Amino acid sequence: MVKFSKITPPAEGEIIEVSKKTGKIQVPDNPIIPVIEGDGVGRDIMKATRPVINAAVQKAFGGKRRIVWFDVYAGEKAQAKYGELLPQDTLKAIKHYIVALKGPLTTPIGGGFRSLNVSLRQLLNLYACVRPVRYFEGVPSPVKHPERMNIIIFRENTEDVYAGIEWSKGSKEARKIISWLNKSMKTKIRSDSGIGIKPISVTGTKRLVRKAIKHAIENNRKSVTLVHKGNIMKYTEGAFREWGYDLALKEFRDKVVTEDELGKKYNWQVPEGKIVIKDRIADSMLQQVLTRADEYEVVATPNLNGDYLSDACAAQIGGLGMAPGANIGDYVALFEATHGTAPKYTDKDMINPSSVILSGCMMLEYLGWKEAAELIYKGIQETIRQKRVTYDLERLMEGATKVKTSEYGAAIIENMG
Repeated sequence: MVKFSKITPPAEGEIIEVSKKTGKIQVPDNPIIPVIEGDGVGRDIMKATRPVINAAVQKAFGGKRRIVWFDVYAGEKAQAKYGELLPQDTLKAIKHYIVALKGPLTTPIGGGFRSLNVSLRQLLNLYACVRPVRYFEGVPSPVKHPERMNIIIFRENTEDVYAGIEWSKGSKEARKIISWLNKSMKTKIRSDSGIGIKPISVTGTKRLVRKAIKHAIENNRKSVTLVHKGNIMKYTEGAFREWGYDLALKEFRDKVVTEDELGKKYNWQVPEGKIVIKDRIADSMLQQVLTRADEYEVVATPNLNGDYLSDACAAQIGGLGMAPGANIGDYVALFEATHGTAPKYTDKDMINPSSVILSGCMMLEYLGWKEAAELIYKGIQETIRQKRVTYDLERLMEGATKVKTSEYGAAIIENMG
């Protein structure tokens, strides 16, 4: 049994385990789930979220299942409590219990971390950032047909420019690298440049694309699109495309057909039971999610492109307040709000908690408790239909009633049926 130095696990509840036979997680009826409340508005949204999840599980399973929450700490609360931003106990707890829920975190200046969120992903090897983007009828949107948006983005989480390998202009390291490149590789990099390294590997690419294709198969999705800028960066993003196709055809040959094969062999008619593997240039994809969003279902992308694309898609369905997310490794999964800490709204009970509530739905689906997740989706849709919404949506909806964060959560519970 794992030992903690500063936190005490719940006296009841059981751990989630990985089956040696199937390689899949085994979830008890009372799993212990670590939860990081988060900084800023994390307090407000998590207070609304836990009761919603608890109520959905109770209603879906008649009391036979329940979540045992285990509070762990990161960010400002960890700094105040333990004198460190990211305690080892927190990392241990998430690894040991496998599934966790998290509010937004801020990284104080001079805190020793570029980003606590990025650090969690890297330290726990959560290589897939998973962002579903779906529309709830009635949510204000800047586009004419937001209902056409229903995609899930798998963004590589550990490589690309987000790996944090960079040096500032004029630093010893930057000067050394520029000098070597200019002399040895005949480049013409200006001496007043900052330098960043963009690694994209076969390993990082294939495990990400594998997870995206498995999701498509398990959820009856029709296509997986590889999004890249390989026309310019041929040996990084172009390689991402090539390795993605290679993985699809070697490991899933009986399940997939490429877009090229579709035109040449099947006259653009998708064979029954097949998933189409296609690719798009990143800048073209940003246009197409506006003009033909319904042509895309599952997307796999390198880190930076995935960041841009996720937020561009979220803008069409109500913004980051309506966009859930998760960071997932082979088994360990951290479900979290996709927005920031918004400190000026802290403790005002007014922020939209939908992002972390919907991330909780993703968590329930990951546990295999889809019935509970569906109740929450139903409750959110009905609450929005009734126009009982937080200020961010109320100001854009004619005839809406502005409610508090806590009241919005209560309304979702009421509207589960």
